[in-house]
Amino acid sequence: MRRVRTIGAIAALALATTGFASAAATTDDPAVRPDATATAPAVADSPVRPITACGDLVRGFTLPGAGTHVTAAAVVPATDTDPEYCGVQGYVEPAVRFELRLPTRTYAGRYLQYGCGGFCGVVTPPVLADCGLPHGGDVAVAATDDGHVGRTPGVVDDGRWGAHDQAARDDFEFRASHVVARASKAIIQAFYGAPPRKSYFSGCSDGGREALQLAQRYPADFDGIVAGAPAGYWSPLLEFQTWLARVNTAADGSPILTAAKLPALHSAVLATCDRLDGLTDGQLDDPRACRFDPAALTCAGPDTPACLTPAQVTATRKLYSPPTDPRGTLLYPGGEPKGSELSWAGWIIGLPQTGGVSFARSLADNYLRYLGYPIGAPASTVDTFAFTRSEFDRLTPVGVRYNAMSTDLSAFRQRGGKLVLWHGWADEAIPPSGTLDYYQRLTHGVGQDWARLFMVPSLYHCGGGTTLTEFDPLRDLVAWVERGTAPARITATGRDDAGNVTRTRPVFPYPLRAVYDGTGSVDDAANFHAAPPVSPVRDVTNFRQPPPVSPFRDVVDWAGNALYGLPGPVAP
Repeated sequence: MRRVRTIGAIAALALATTGFASAAATTDDPAVRPDATATAPAVADSPVRPITACGDLVRGFTLPGAGTHVTAAAVVPATDTDPEYCGVQGYVEPAVRFELRLPTRTYAGRYLQYGCGGFCGVVTPPVLADCGLPHGGDVAVAATDDGHVGRTPGVVDDGRWGAHDQAARDDFEFRASHVVARASKAIIQAFYGAPPRKSYFSGCSDGGREALQLAQRYPADFDGIVAGAPAGYWSPLLEFQTWLARVNTAADGSPILTAAKLPALHSAVLATCDRLDGLTDGQLDDPRACRFDPAALTCAGPDTPACLTPAQVTATRKLYSPPTDPRGTLLYPGGEPKGSELSWAGWIIGLPQTGGVSFARSLADNYLRYLGYPIGAPASTVDTFAFTRSEFDRLTPVGVRYNAMSTDLSAFRQRGGKLVLWHGWADEAIPPSGTLDYYQRLTHGVGQDWARLFMVPSLYHCGGGTTLTEFDPLRDLVAWVERGTAPARITATGRDDAGNVTRTRPVFPYPLRAVYDGTGSVDDAANFHAAPPVSPVRDVTNFRQPPPVSPFRDVVDWAGNALYGLPGPVAP
């Protein structure tokens, strides 16, 4: 189960929210999904049939501010895994490409839109999800490339497309997901004779950022939203990627901490901290309780994979720590979580198949070169970026347009919207501390009747891990929206490389934690119950952050410090 992922697999995970979500959502294995809330009622009593031919959708749709063109539409026959559907391809002006799949015999009135990963630039074919109806494939699904095509096909860490194209930046920053939702609903109405009765959005990583932006900026677009490992603190997060690349790079450009050292480092973390949650089971239920010091692995003799050199000890300590400026001011609310070490290969440590370039370095360098500063302004690189307050502020004018940091979701909440956030405790790409920080700010004084957070032990970025490898709350969100059944527990699943289920665990709404009953297998979710947190929740972090974008009026940071003037309103 202990896997070291290649950079290709990491990129696939960033793009594969569609496949990941659907795999968990469509399984019929009761051992995987024993939850009582997992099956939602049908939106329609019987499947909704089309009123027009699939091919007749090839035309233009006049939508104010979102002119839509369907360039191809054809019926795709049913397979062993998918029902028959009308496959639609098109774009929203100027260049937001999308793909929409419309079931011809099993549609029940639901629409599901998937988020994108990395810097996007690719339309990942949307998987036909099953939200609980007997016939399956009951949802119309869509995905988009966020308004641009990467210069290198299939690569999501390419930012060159945005170096001189403000329209492409606008689409990626905030517009694309919204206009594709509008376009898809118009096409659905043309095909079935009515708009979708319920609409959902599910995304992870950048898709999680898109999810939060939709709730914040466009609260009427979706009835239910899943935001997984959200990159909501976007601009500070890209600085964090810069930090990861810099602290693990030697003067000659080679990695200080190498992939060969990760298994011993991870084993040492588990030996020190696994038992702290009351169960020795190969995972850390809350890495924040772990006080492991990598100096314990300092080589006493020759440099071998079983020990760390002094330079590697220093680099590892910095990886576990958040980035700071020279005065010690936090620039991001956390560092690499304990227990995530095996996933650093590829993300932090470059691998031979990528020319030794880590994914964190590539993302950060592309952002700093092409996307992070106003067009025409002096840019920087991973190797030249200064971790100072002034350089941080130089990234703010553009960064606030990407960020999804506003805690004012009142319009979404008041119209009955439901939000499910989730994050892996061993996420190597986006530290879970940021999501915890945001969630406490979001729900303070509001309650949790409309928003819940689920923290998944040992899960890497959007999927994969050492003991638990899958988590998807889509069915539970649908049940919440359509039946009013708030998710009280959602099962996470662990699979081996052959796809066999090796562990199931309940994940309870944060800050509740899973506690072993004392009998039965620790790999069976049925043998755990919910318990309150060991200590009071204090997740808000005092770090220097940019403000949320206008029209939100949080003009001071959440520590009470005066910040910057906000930009003008963003066009819808």
